[in-house]
Amino acid sequence: MVGGGFTGLWVALLAAEREPGRRVVLVEADRIGEGASGRNGGFADPSITHGIPNGLHHFPSEMEPLIALGRENFRELHEALARHDVDAHYDGNGKLEVAAAPHWVPPLREHHEVLSRFGEDTLWLDREAARDQLDSPTYHAAVWHRTGGVLDPGRLCFGLRDAARRLGVRIHEGTPVTDLARDGARVVLRVPGGRLRASKAVVATNAYRSPLRRMRRAVIPVWDYVLVTEPLSASQRNAIRWKEGQGVGDASNQFHYYRLTRDGRILWGGYDAIYHYGSGIAPELEQRAASFELLARHFFETFPQLEGLRFSHAWGGPIATTTRFCLDSGSAFGGRVAWSIGYTGLGVAASRFGARIALDRLDHPESATLRLRLVRRRSFPWPPEPLRYLVVQLTRWELARADRNEGRRGPWLRLLDRLGLGFDS
Repeated sequence: MVGGGFTGLWVALLAAEREPGRRVVLVEADRIGEGASGRNGGFADPSITHGIPNGLHHFPSEMEPLIALGRENFRELHEALARHDVDAHYDGNGKLEVAAAPHWVPPLREHHEVLSRFGEDTLWLDREAARDQLDSPTYHAAVWHRTGGVLDPGRLCFGLRDAARRLGVRIHEGTPVTDLARDGARVVLRVPGGRLRASKAVVATNAYRSPLRRMRRAVIPVWDYVLVTEPLSASQRNAIRWKEGQGVGDASNQFHYYRLTRDGRILWGGYDAIYHYGSGIAPELEQRAASFELLARHFFETFPQLEGLRFSHAWGGPIATTTRFCLDSGSAFGGRVAWSIGYTGLGVAASRFGARIALDRLDHPESATLRLRLVRRRSFPWPPEPLRYLVVQLTRWELARADRNEGRRGPWLRLLDRLGLGFDS
């Protein structure tokens, strides 16, 4: 396994469970969970298609089996956490999807109706009911998704790491793979100071540069930023209610997501989606004052009753984004190497499905799941630079303009919609 995020950890665990005694090695360039897996918002959603509407757009004839597979994957994820005694601080109270402006109410209502047709457990909340759950003057309506919840992604990473080690998986941190080649029936991975030889390999580098060339145009790294408040006092918590502690996201193109932590803080992120020319990734990009200032301003616009609350933590990191917002999977070297990447911000649960797909490509190429269009067809590749940068910046500008224009999408966004391509915050 190349990569110590969710996908690589799940591959290692599943491989060790499927075949006890199998020699499984995971190499990670930095530390386990150092990338988006350990630093994301912690929203655990059963969907493997980045939501039903996105799935319908790309895989309309497969939605029922894809929904069933997503629910099965979600159930098996929780069964695995229980079996391996992984406490990821999961709270299964669902998610509120809120309309933060009047013009988002009709499309949110349509979204709710689509979800209901497919048997999703959702509840429509008008303005009063939404604010009764979580009191913000910006709320005009909400959909309560009552399946799924939030968790601590770092604890999930470390729990999966420890479970894999107990099953005999060898994990080597600080071990970047600089090249990948085939040598007869073996796969050769070049690492500092030598080489590793394996009969099969999974590459799970996600937003980071892959040693496998055919993966590199499948995703781009989009930088997301997060603030975390100091713990709320009892009076501050009462001022905003948050009765059930659901995770929250708004329905805008440039949206925020937020949740409570176990120690009473609010994690608040999203809105900005920053792309750096050449798919830039560097430690100095993890702090961005302009994004943090914007997040803070939006936070107090959403919760003016918390004015004066301070932020204790701030960070940023790259999310792997595909043009279709969900999984890109494939294989190379005659089926000896497989990959699953590109969950576009909803990988907490979907990454386990991606891990299963990658492992099936190596061990069970006859699997019926591999014949699904989601798995069989790759996402449309991102263009090379400088066109890539220009396309992303134009799309970001048009999304912001649509939000200012009561959600109305201009010609560029409508063209992307017809082509089945996308980018958002």
